[in-house]
Amino acid sequence: MTPLLTIFAAPKPFTNPHIALIQRNAIRSWLALGDEVQVILLGEETGLVETAVELGVLHIPEVERNASGTPLVSSMFTLARQASQSPYLGCINADIVLTPGVLTATQTLGSQAQRFLMVGQRWDLAVTEPLDFGEGWANALTSRAQSEGTLHRASGSDYFIFPRDCYTSMPRFAIGRAGWDNWMIFHGRWEHFPVVDASPDVTIIHQNHDYSHLPGGQPHYRLPETFENVRLAGGKRAILELSDATHTLQNGKLKPRPLSWQRFWREIELFPLTRLHSFPLAWAAFALFHPYKAYAAWRNRHQV
Repeated sequence: MTPLLTIFAAPKPFTNPHIALIQRNAIRSWLALGDEVQVILLGEETGLVETAVELGVLHIPEVERNASGTPLVSSMFTLARQASQSPYLGCINADIVLTPGVLTATQTLGSQAQRFLMVGQRWDLAVTEPLDFGEGWANALTSRAQSEGTLHRASGSDYFIFPRDCYTSMPRFAIGRAGWDNWMIFHGRWEHFPVVDASPDVTIIHQNHDYSHLPGGQPHYRLPETFENVRLAGGKRAILELSDATHTLQNGKLKPRPLSWQRFWREIELFPLTRLHSFPLAWAAFALFHPYKAYAAWRNRHQV
């Protein structure tokens, strides 16, 4: 049987005990979704081979990297597409626990749209123990996240699910650095297919962690590779957020996002970019709506 969804990820090294724990939790949650899911782990990070063998998932080591040694998102997408036959692909951050609603949502969107991008908000939860994926685990973990965790703001996204003929080419983004996730939303808007915020129907849980795995232990949005990701995306105008999604999925129904005054003016600001495909006009619109920010960006224009 051909799986419905192929989930692929490039985990961090399994050398930090807590990072290893939460990554194993995440991968086991994907496997708990059953036979409709194929899991592919990409990269050559320490401990990855052993984890893939132990959990019985496909491992592809030959991921192209940038000069800093960070795996490239474009290579990951190509390798996952070549190694799978499922109609839908999902790039998932390796610390994200998925619940079964993601499969229902994928099937629902696939029946209502030929091309789409499904994204959504995450719940942040402190997890310090191996999770139990026995009967009823999804409801129990969702209740725990909603009572003990916090709903992350609608900025980027930690999962991207799309038909396999979407996102067949992309810039050479570094994985695990900011910017590329925002570009995914931008590209969906640029190509005029539904960018769907599935948060009402899909619960995902991010297991909290520190940044000790990154250079200097600093958050990824401060790293030079993030600045390069933003440059490759086309600049800051291409850095869209979850709030820029065009549709929502709620109770199994794909609907255009409700139009508020705030969203109306945001769509006017985005029109030159998403409809006219003009970055110069997008900058002009940005300057019109945000003159002080535009002036500051102009003064700092050589930094990114």
